[in-house]
This record gives sequence, C-alpha cells and structure tokens, in this order.
Amino acid sequence: MKILIGYDGSEESKKALDIIKQYAKILSAEAYVLTVVEGGPHAVREVYQKAEDDLTFAKNSIAAVGIRCTAKLSAQGLEPGEDLLQFAEENAIDLIIIGIQKRSKMGKLLFGSNAQYVILNAACPVLTVK
Repeated sequence: MKILIGYDGSEESKKALDIIKQYAKILSAEAYVLTVVEGGPHAVREVYQKAEDDLTFAKNSIAAVGIRCTAKLSAQGLEPGEDLLQFAEENAIDLIIIGIQKRSKMGKLLFGSNAQYVILNAACPVLTVK
C-alpha cells in the first residue's frame, strides 16, 4: 500500500504527518511526501528553501519511526491540488492524507481550496485532518 501526504509545514500538515505515521505503521505501507513550491520555477530562493526544509523535516520524521519514505519537491507551477493528484496518479497512490484549515465561504471563493480540489477529483480515498 502507498500513502501520500501533501506537506507544507503548516500546523494542519503537521497533524497529517502524525496520522500518516500511524496509518503507515498499521498498514505496513510506504509513505510518500510531496511538497509543492508555489510559484513553480519562478519562485524566489527563500520559498524554495522553506519548501526544502519542510520536506526534509517530514521525511526525517517518518523515517525516524521506521517507515520507508519517498519524498519529492515539486516546482511545476501547478496549483498544489493539481500537483498532488498528478503525483498520486503517476505513483499509483492508494490513500491521500491532507491537512485542512477552516475557511469562510468568502475565503474559499477568493482563494480557492486545494483540499476541496483534491477531495473532489482524487481517484483514491482522501483522509482529511484538521
């Protein structure tokens, strides 16, 4: 079994990180971590550095509990939800775990919702953590 987490260093994704470690252990699954660089190849160096640091933290956290982990930094320029689903399809992911934050209806309208995109378009089950 393959479980994917979209990790961005937020408090919500840190909670999702705890869940992937539990599920991967119970299910003897392989963990995949994807960190998306927003802005893609045009992002400033500080954004890349934060994304790299977040990815390293997540990978080390999972590996520390004895779970096999593959980590990838993506800077394709896609929206994070699109990038996550493309990665899931390319790697035959069985379960996606994402952290979600509460937003008002106006916030969703103005800023969109990557979580909503993933939930509605994923070909596999999606577990949300708040």
